Amino acid sequence: MNEATILQDRMAQIQTLMLESGSHEEFERGVCVMEAVSYVAGERFSDEPQCASPVIGAFMRSWNDTLNDEARNRLLKPLIPLLVGTKASAEIEERRGYMALDWLIRVFTPQWLDLVPALHEHAVALRGLEEIADMAGAAAAGKRVNAARDAAWAAAGDAAWDAAWAAARDAAGGAARDAARAAAGAAAGAAAWDAAWAAARDAARDAARDVLKPTTEWLQASALTLVHRMIALREPA
Repeated sequence: MNEATILQDRMAQIQTLMLESGSHEEFERGVCVMEAVSYVAGERFSDEPQCASPVIGAFMRSWNDTLNDEARNRLLKPLIPLLVGTKASAEIEERRGYMALDWLIRVFTPQWLDLVPALHEHAVALRGLEEIADMAGAAAAGKRVNAARDAAWAAAGDAAWDAAWAAARDAAGGAARDAARAAAGAAAGAAAWDAAWAAARDAARDAARDVLKPTTEWLQASALTLVHRMIALREPA
């Protein structure tokens, strides 16, 4: 049996299982998305498989643990075979980290800010930033990100903490922050996450989580596109 056939057989087995949150001691006790990658790759069972990009792995572990069972399996399971063999050089991993940071600041956060009319100008300012591809770009974005964070916290209400927290995490904001931190370590990512969460809180004050659902679903689709872009980033030929 060749390697491709073994991978197909293991992937077929994974398709019959439900991905679960958290880490597990062995395959028989459950699998998260990155543990499934280690199994499909034939590695020692772990949520940090050696074959996978550590930056993408940080993103996936975080997102895996925030989604409910239905969303986790619908969104993440198709990515499993694509994650095998994604580990790359330090330069590529750093670039992936900045891709996550750029998405967090210029896509994720403005989408939440748009839900609050008083924060629209901050959403426009963040979308108008140049692509963040290095620490200099992250530092240059810091002033606008911090202004958005401060304005969002000033506008945020006292209600809907749980709804806002869950919606922002389900939409992969925490995952992007963790992936950016893994490679870039940029403080701007933490500020962007704070701004997005505060805006989600304000939007959810009266209608609770229902008003956040369209934004969450749009950002989940966008996050999947981000993951595919990070996977596609490879060493130059």
